[in-house]
Amino acid sequence: MKTYYLLCFLMASIAMNAQTNCDNANSYLVNAYSHVKDAYDSNNISHIKYYANRSVESLKLSKESLITCGCKTALNLANKGIELLAKVEHVETFEDGRFYVKRARDISKESVIEIDKCAFSIYNNATDKNEELSDIQNEQLKLKQQQDALQLKEEGLKIKLAQQKEKELTLKKKQLITSYNNAIASNIKTYNNALKICDCTHEPIENVNTSENISTKSIDDIKRFYTDNLKALASNYLNELNSCH
Repeated sequence: MKTYYLLCFLMASIAMNAQTNCDNANSYLVNAYSHVKDAYDSNNISHIKYYANRSVESLKLSKESLITCGCKTALNLANKGIELLAKVEHVETFEDGRFYVKRARDISKESVIEIDKCAFSIYNNATDKNEELSDIQNEQLKLKQQQDALQLKEEGLKIKLAQQKEKELTLKKKQLITSYNNAIASNIKTYNNALKICDCTHEPIENVNTSENISTKSIDDIKRFYTDNLKALASNYLNELNSCH
C-alpha cells in the first residue's frame, strides 16, 4: 500500500512539474504573440524589426519549457515562428517585413492555443491517475482556457478592425487622388483653351510630378502634393499669359 501511495505521489509530482513548465511556456508564448502583434501594428520598418526581435527572444525562451512540457506541436510552431521572424531582420521594405510578421503572428496564435491544449491534457492525465487532485484545479484550468480564448478572440477582432480601417483609408486616398487628377486635367484643358483663344504662341501647359507614387503618403501629404501641383500649373499659365503679345 505504501508503494502504491508513493507511486501516486511520484506520478502527481511529475505531472505537476510538467504542468509548471507548460505554464512557463505559455507565459513566453503569450509574450511572443504580444510582441509580434505590436510588430504587425507598427507603421515603419524599424519598429517592425524591433518587436519582431522581441518576439524571437520570447519564443527562444519558451523552447526549454516546451520540451519539458512535452508539447511538440507548440514547439514546432515556435520554431517556425523563429524562422519567419529571423527573416525580418534582413528585409529592406516595410511590406516585406509585414509579410513575414503576419505569418508569424498567425503561427504564434496557434502556439498559444496548442500549449493550452497540452496543459489541459497533462492536467486531465494527472487527474485520472491521482483521484486526490482537486476538481477546483480543473475548473481553474477551464476558466483560464476560456479567458485565453476570449483574449485571442478580442485580439482577432482588433486586427480585423485595423484591417478594415486600413482598407477604408486606402479607398479614401484613391478617391482623393482621382478627384485631384480630374481637377488638374480640367484646369490644364481650360488653361490651354484660354491661351489658344488669346492667340498666344506658347508651349502647351502640361501636368508636373506625374511619375511620383503618392498612394503611400498620408492624406495631408497627398493634399499638400496636389495643392503645390495646382499652384505650379497656375503659375505656368500666368507666365504664358503674361508673355502673350
